[in-house]
Amino acid sequence: MVHRRLVVFTGDLSLPVRKGIVEIDRCLPHTSWLILISEPKRSPGQILANQWRMFRRNGWRLIPYRVVDGWQQLNRRFASRNDEAISEWDVTFQALESQQVVQIIRAHDIHASEVLDIVQSFQPDLGLSIGAPILRRPLFTLPRLGTVNLHKGKVPEYRGMPPAFWELWNDEQSVGCTVHWVDEKLDTGDIVGQSSVNRARFSTLAGLQLQLDEVGVDLMCRTVRDIFAGIAQRIPQGGHGKTYRKPTLAQVTALDANLRELQPPAPPLLTRLLKRARSEAGFVALRAGLVKMLPPRVTVLLYHRVTDEVRDDLTVGIEQFDRQMALVRKYCQPVSLRDIIDTSVISRSDKPLVAVTFDDGYEDNYLNAAPILMNHGIPAAFFVSTGIVDSGGRFPHDIQRGNPPIPVMTWEQLREMHRWGFVIGSHTVEHIDCAAEGEETVRRELARSRDQLQQELGVDELLFAYPYGGRQHITPQRLDLVRQAGFSGCLSAYGGTNIGSIDRYNMLRRGIHWEFSDSAFLFECTGLR
Repeated sequence: MVHRRLVVFTGDLSLPVRKGIVEIDRCLPHTSWLILISEPKRSPGQILANQWRMFRRNGWRLIPYRVVDGWQQLNRRFASRNDEAISEWDVTFQALESQQVVQIIRAHDIHASEVLDIVQSFQPDLGLSIGAPILRRPLFTLPRLGTVNLHKGKVPEYRGMPPAFWELWNDEQSVGCTVHWVDEKLDTGDIVGQSSVNRARFSTLAGLQLQLDEVGVDLMCRTVRDIFAGIAQRIPQGGHGKTYRKPTLAQVTALDANLRELQPPAPPLLTRLLKRARSEAGFVALRAGLVKMLPPRVTVLLYHRVTDEVRDDLTVGIEQFDRQMALVRKYCQPVSLRDIIDTSVISRSDKPLVAVTFDDGYEDNYLNAAPILMNHGIPAAFFVSTGIVDSGGRFPHDIQRGNPPIPVMTWEQLREMHRWGFVIGSHTVEHIDCAAEGEETVRRELARSRDQLQQELGVDELLFAYPYGGRQHITPQRLDLVRQAGFSGCLSAYGGTNIGSIDRYNMLRRGIHWEFSDSAFLFECTGLR
């Protein structure tokens, strides 16, 4: 049995760092970890000098920026103290700690002699630099094989920081991740692995950075595995390239304005003001606790796609979805459909009860939505048309709209999502209109989709969401066929909130798309409309 020792150099144990450790540990079992976190101490004089340098570089913009940033940090700290939910990655990381295969060292100076002694005594095989400060030779050469760095940027063209910013500034059509060997200079070592993300039509900076987080985890996992397998190649960078530094606030503002111009035009001002007034009223009611005076209710949110390729009534953006799930986590109580399906009476809660669902089976559900849901510790259900997933097929509504072919999930991806704990349900085989099709066709579609899900995923109790989801798209007789096929519940899509009790064969859902502002989204979550 091969036992490996990995040392991680980092500036914090942020979610991407924890996720990367978890995924590498899954790829390489029997691994021991030493995590060295740099937490430098700065004197009041050093802090003041740093702020003065920032003020000279950014001017008056620094003052409101600091006020907003301070307020956001206070909110995050308050939310973390009052949020008991943790992500799937945290659960696994804590399990690794409990097994005593992870040792965490926090150091004010990671290059101090006593720290070097700790790393040397650990006898690491490989060092991983993930969000670490610049490492010096006495430290990064301690691992037997050396140290590799995860850099969220293409090298040699985009050394430095921050991820994706300068690529967008220069109007590049893709952003990248690089794993390279660490040497004395910044991001100049031999390349050992690279991946890229194509820029979509409506990409945002934060959306691309979220995608790079996932790409980086996968790239580092594959690279470490290749290094230990002895098949990793070293590619010298050459003499060309450019190193970027942190942008000024003026540059950040300018890029944000440029990217906003690429988004679809907003509705008329009066319409936006009226909608915002209604949404803000709902949000005030939520914060004041007035929602608790209403009958208990569950709001089931319906999504289809999470992507920046398009903006339509079936799509939300990547950054937008991340914000929405953060709002659900902060202001609502996320629940799984499994939590509510077996109850006839909805229990009262201090926060609005919200369940998240997806229809159809687009691949972006796996690539973009699932990681964000897991990061925020939010359960979800995905209803897939089993004859279209893993076939390269197309949904009827995409053909009618003239959409180009859109990638769909594979059974392997669905199996992985099922292992992650997500509910996978039926959306028929070919996304049929159950009310318009004949009885035998509907019966066959129900039975076949049920059997495929049970065979591929080993699912026993299945839920069903009928395609199109309007009142006119299912009849009492077709709903009886759903019961006869053994489905334990049925979800619609024509709006509404489940108040007082759950009708398991008519669970109401509210559709969400890109035009929802954050306040309008929260208003939907309250179930007041």
